[in-house]
Amino acid sequence: MLKNTQQLLNLMEQLRHPEQGCPWDLKQDFATLMPYVIEEAYEVVDAIERNDLDDLRSELGDLLLQVVFQAQIAKERDLFDFEAIAASISDKLVRRHPHVFADVVFTSDEQRHQAWEQAKALERREKQPETTSALDGIAASLPALMTSEKIQGRAAQQGFDWPDVLPVFDKVQEELQEVKEAWQSGDQAHIQEEIGDLLFVAVNLARHLKVSPEIALKQSSQKFTRRFQYIEQQVAASGRGMTDCELAELDALWDEAKLVLKKTPG
Repeated sequence: MLKNTQQLLNLMEQLRHPEQGCPWDLKQDFATLMPYVIEEAYEVVDAIERNDLDDLRSELGDLLLQVVFQAQIAKERDLFDFEAIAASISDKLVRRHPHVFADVVFTSDEQRHQAWEQAKALERREKQPETTSALDGIAASLPALMTSEKIQGRAAQQGFDWPDVLPVFDKVQEELQEVKEAWQSGDQAHIQEEIGDLLFVAVNLARHLKVSPEIALKQSSQKFTRRFQYIEQQVAASGRGMTDCELAELDALWDEAKLVLKKTPG
């Protein structure tokens, strides 16, 4: 295994050789590689969701390449190298698992989770001693749903949270009513603000129900896609286009899609 890792590092160094390397690879820097890091991470997730293990192995390799690429650029600038990256994450794993690597005993998952979050908070303070807010350090480039979830989770750790889920249901209804009132006002900026508030509290509801809002929304989007494509197929089979149909007919096909696809594996 170590032989293959070193081979990958050597290949990346060769690709970045100033005279004999690849012109495209030589042009890259931390910033230009960002889209590829994100793309490869999503392709790993896609392979997992499709349960395609051969593709997962390949996509994990592509993601690892992005780590090695960034490490090589950093090494060239005398910042850090792949070994430093591996050492950093190894140290972090040991710190965050005292019940495995030390003599700490946790009696519940809740205790383990609290210790994990405390370790992360300590790491943030050490990284940014000037930090004054529990919300500092959340990556600005995260998807909006994930950002909301992290913000609310951090606030909850500070005691700023509803004690149970029932008040959150009430808050969802309150925010929905405020969206309706904003719509009635015709103020587009206010409508956008209230829609944001509604989405934010929906994320809070998901958090209280121990559901990932990112995954839940993705699954709903996939479900909608399957049902919509079923409607398209039925309409096409009749020799018409979607816009040739009345909404009532499309709604009936939607209900049919729900029944048919519910019986279809996957």
